[in-house]
Amino acid sequence: MNLRMKMIAVLIGCVLFVYIIELVRRRKLREEYSWLWLATGATIVILSLWYDLLVAISNFIGGILPSSVLFFCGMVFLILILLHMSVKISMLTDQIKTIAQETAILKGEKQKKK
Repeated sequence: MNLRMKMIAVLIGCVLFVYIIELVRRRKLREEYSWLWLATGATIVILSLWYDLLVAISNFIGGILPSSVLFFCGMVFLILILLHMSVKISMLTDQIKTIAQETAILKGEKQKKK
């Protein structure tokens, strides 16, 4: 990896760090998710500075090119994030349904009392 690519990757990782911290500070992102994204930024910085680690991981997995292994790991990461968010959305949908039903029951009881 040449110096320009390393500098860009480190810059992207640092910008990601700052952006995540700013999102948490403004209460746009919950702390429970910030750790995952901060770890992603750290991984970007570590792999861009320590390219031999990426090559070693590629050799261990059996990948031909380190960039293809990095792309594969990114895809797996995104699939896991999507799966987690789908579970959260399903839970929230069930909670909203329960709250709507309870609200309707309370409104019905209130109207009966009138």
